[in-house]
Amino acid sequence: MKLALWQCHPTDGRVEEALAALEARVLAAAAAGADLLIVPELYLPGYNRPDLHALLAQPLDGEWITRVGDLARRAGCGVCLGWAERDEDEVYNTATLVGPDGRVRVHYRKVQLFGGMEARSFRRGTRLAPVVEIEDRHVGLLVCYDIEFPGHAAALAAAGADVILVPTANPAGYEHVQRTLVPARAHENDAVVAYANFVGTEGGVTFGGLSLIAGPDGLPLAAAGARGEALLVVDLDAADAVPDDVRSELAREYRPARPTT
Repeated sequence: MKLALWQCHPTDGRVEEALAALEARVLAAAAAGADLLIVPELYLPGYNRPDLHALLAQPLDGEWITRVGDLARRAGCGVCLGWAERDEDEVYNTATLVGPDGRVRVHYRKVQLFGGMEARSFRRGTRLAPVVEIEDRHVGLLVCYDIEFPGHAAALAAAGADVILVPTANPAGYEHVQRTLVPARAHENDAVVAYANFVGTEGGVTFGGLSLIAGPDGLPLAAAGARGEALLVVDLDAADAVPDDVRSELAREYRPARPTT
């Protein structure tokens, strides 16, 4: 499998602009040979826009996921993204994985809501989603804060997951998640963990970037910086053969040395 990750700016309620930007990145990922692109948490309609979550939330069979499915099918590249889902009177912080054929393969409602805004906007999910096979990989799905709880990733690994996708919206100041916890989850579970974050500011919250795809040894297969958009593409099969010295150099770049006193 070739896995792509898009670190992007928050969409801030601009749904049509967001869908147009997503189309461009899916096509770019497909041109690079990617089978699947992961996008951050609540890409639609925006993370720190609680005024829009209930107002714009859609059902699974609504326009948003229908359009994402059409795009995935045209590009031949699956898409995993976060969005606000309405199910009758409830709204969920949801991530959905659409396969390269345009069909919904995984639909997951975030279990570990973070902070007061999420608790007010969303109902908590009650169960993990099943692991599915895509391009000979077994893929599980979590959202942001979920990855900080070892049991969730362990449960997906026990169900056979060797790739765990994590759409996220992690603010600046919480970089220990990217630098320590995501690599730990990958190493603990002998899995690849792809953690797709925002950069920039939305509603007064600045996001920390540092998106990464961590390999089973905990070292980054690819990593983005703390500022600016990035499209990462990793051939997971070829990555198994990357020399240790190359991986170690990337790890040093991603985890700067502590300042001396």
